[in-house]
Amino acid sequence: MQDRIHIHANGVDFVCLTQGSGPKLLLVHGFPDIPQSWSAQMHALTQAGYKVIVPYLPGYLPSRVADNAYFDKASLVHSITGLIEAVSPGEKLHYIGQDWGAIIGYALCAARPDLLHSAVLMAVPHPQIVAQHLLVPKHIQRSFHWWFFQQAVLPEQALLANDMAFIDYLWQYWSVPGYEDSEHIAQVKDCLRQPGVLQTAMDYYRAMFDPAKADPSLHELRSAMQHSITVPTLALCGADDMRAELMREQAACFGGPYEYREVPGAGHFLQREQSAAVNALLLDWLKQFA
Repeated sequence: MQDRIHIHANGVDFVCLTQGSGPKLLLVHGFPDIPQSWSAQMHALTQAGYKVIVPYLPGYLPSRVADNAYFDKASLVHSITGLIEAVSPGEKLHYIGQDWGAIIGYALCAARPDLLHSAVLMAVPHPQIVAQHLLVPKHIQRSFHWWFFQQAVLPEQALLANDMAFIDYLWQYWSVPGYEDSEHIAQVKDCLRQPGVLQTAMDYYRAMFDPAKADPSLHELRSAMQHSITVPTLALCGADDMRAELMREQAACFGGPYEYREVPGAGHFLQREQSAAVNALLLDWLKQFA
């Protein structure tokens, strides 16, 4: 049975979906997405004897943040750190993240390995690899939204136009040809339409390139995020996602156990496009920590 819990942690009022009992797993979504993206994984993992905790990212209602909140990567890691300490006090858990969930996950693993048994990071390369390819034309095109979202006002207007057709386009562009997920995408749009959510989602991207949008009090955490990752990590990518060619190069960024797998017939949203294959990979990975 699925429940909702409310957790206040490091300035964020988190709302999380929870289900099951047993070793704890934190599943973190990306953009444009919501916690329900993990529905197939929640079912499979709870059936296998795990407790899953699936938050709405900070500022994605119903998770709320202060009016003056920061959304740079260190601030997001700080928020998720507080959530982990609240839901699993004194006990490590397993972290699973896709897209922004993976971006946060790389930094969390580097800065706070004491919180995690293991991590599974999906569909986004390690930041060192991203930096090396930031100016490569085809990867600029693949991640065009990073650059477009730096504009003021226009991205929000574009995203809201024509029943949020931009969201449909991103899912189509990043998924394998013919993949259809209209019911879920409608739920994503409903979340993003809520007051302030779209602005927050854009601020995640704007803070990527604007130092003025970074919380200056988190300089120590920001430094720790540069450490080599020692947390046992499984990286996953859809075989049809262009980012797979970057993720194949990232093993040297890890100082601990590391594996990389590609999921055939999947693009960026692999946990939905090929949910059974992803579930099998997750369960196989997690059993070694039982």
